Amino acid sequence: MGVTPPDGTGGPGEIRGRPHVAVVGSGTASPELAALARAVGRAVASAGAVVVCGGLGGVMAAACEGAKEVGGLTVGIVPGTDRHDAAASVDVVVATGMGEARNVIVVHSADAVVAVGGEFGTLSEIALALRAGIPVVGLRTWELRRDGQPVFGVIAAEDPVEAVETALRLAGQHSGDS
Repeated sequence: MGVTPPDGTGGPGEIRGRPHVAVVGSGTASPELAALARAVGRAVASAGAVVVCGGLGGVMAAACEGAKEVGGLTVGIVPGTDRHDAAASVDVVVATGMGEARNVIVVHSADAVVAVGGEFGTLSEIALALRAGIPVVGLRTWELRRDGQPVFGVIAAEDPVEAVETALRLAGQHSGDS
C-alpha cells in the first residue's frame, strides 16, 4: 500500500524526494499553541511536504493532526521502544529507545525545523539544527542571545503560513533544491 501526496502525484518512491519539515515543541501545549501547531501541520502537508516530529503529545500531536486533516504524511520519532506510545495521528513510528537523544534523529531527518513554543527539549532541537546548518523558523519560541547580544539563528514568523513558507523556502536552499 503506497502513500500518495495530497496533490495526487507520485507514491512511496517519491516520499524521500519531498521536503521533510520537523515540527518541534513541548509535549504539552496550551490550546493556543496546539492551534498554531495544527495550522503548521496543515500548511506543511498542503505543500506536499512530510511532517516529522517527536511523535508524542502536545505540539507534536497537534502538528500531525493538522497534517492528517489534509491527507498528509506524518513521521514520529519516539524516545521509547514501544511504537504504541506515539500519538494516534502519527503514520510512521520510529521507536528509538534513546530518550531525549532521539532529538538528534528528529532534526537530522528534516530539511527545516519549525519550532512552536517549547521547553528545554525544543531548545536542544533548535541548537542541534542550527549546529548542523538546518534552518529553524520559530512561532512563539526561544530567542537566542550570547553575551547579551541577539544571535542570528531562529527566524521568527508571525503566523503558521509564514512559518511554513519560510521553512520550505529555506529547506530548498539547505537541500540544494531551488
